[in-house]
Amino acid sequence: MKNIRAILTLLFTVTFVVSPFFTSPFSGFRSDQLPIPQIDPPIQPAGYAFSIWGLIYGWLLVSAIYGIWKRPRNKSWNKVRDPLIVSLALGTPWLAVANASAIWATVLIFPMAAAAIIAVFAAPRADRYWLRAPVSVYAGWLTAAAFVSLGSTAAGYGVLMGALGWAYVGIIAALAVGAFVQIRSRAPGYGLTVIWALFAIIMANGMDQLSVSLLAGAGITVMTILTITTAGRAIS
Repeated sequence: MKNIRAILTLLFTVTFVVSPFFTSPFSGFRSDQLPIPQIDPPIQPAGYAFSIWGLIYGWLLVSAIYGIWKRPRNKSWNKVRDPLIVSLALGTPWLAVANASAIWATVLIFPMAAAAIIAVFAAPRADRYWLRAPVSVYAGWLTAAAFVSLGSTAAGYGVLMGALGWAYVGIIAALAVGAFVQIRSRAPGYGLTVIWALFAIIMANGMDQLSVSLLAGAGITVMTILTITTAGRAIS
């Protein structure tokens, strides 16, 4: 079946989109999931930032439907579908895993994010709003979420340093990955989504953790410059 990739993309997109209806809501690890409870850890974005999942779910679903309808056997789309299928397959049980185990959720989200980033690298400039943009937003949020998960879990187990130290590490690591992906992919949606996450970290910390807010602000500056300077080349 030559259009199997398009079918699998739609199938796993649907399972990914409906998965929240079968699990408890998730906006960070509960205090009882970690030996050292992480109540509003400084690396965690403000709660409103998680509303971006509505955009991600909807846009990925539209993309998958369009793809099976208009691009079922397109080679350029198939290059994106292979890693995207992997990411969506891993992402389908992620909420259930996150509600059960912070460690396994952290282990799972990194390959999920890596596969999404590979999909962004493969995304063609044609059909930007049907494929490249939704995959870029998805990958951008997963980049931030992966390091939020790592920072919260590591701090919750008292690995090397406390919550503040892991906030620094997580933001710097997310920025390093984000900058690399933005430079290589030139996908505006990716950079804007990382900026969204960094701004939400500022909103969550404010003046209470000024150093974290300033670091996130510096990250926004870097990602804004990179997004602007690469966006023009992305559409040329």
